[in-house]
Amino acid sequence: MAAFSNITGERTQELIAVGEGGTVSSISLTNIHGTNECTVDLYVEKKLTGRFYLIKDVNLPIGATLIHDKVSFSTAEGGFGLYIKLTKSASETPAVDVIIS
Repeated sequence: MAAFSNITGERTQELIAVGEGGTVSSISLTNIHGTNECTVDLYVEKKLTGRFYLIKDVNLPIGATLIHDKVSFSTAEGGFGLYIKLTKSASETPAVDVIIS
């Protein structure tokens, strides 16, 4: 499974829905904002099981890339969904590129 997303804003966004199928083994996050760092929450969630953070309140500096390659979960029916939430550090909207494989 490979997915590419450009995420902007401070609301929680679904990256992969439950039931899309496939297995996630690596996630790359790059702060593409030119002037501001941002804080990232990245988590999986499953009905009746709960929310599990892969990354919680991690500060992503300008131009920095964070690669999380020690992860493995299924997005098949009854599996987990993957979600991201960005928090801005200044008055401008945060922006992060996400690559999932």
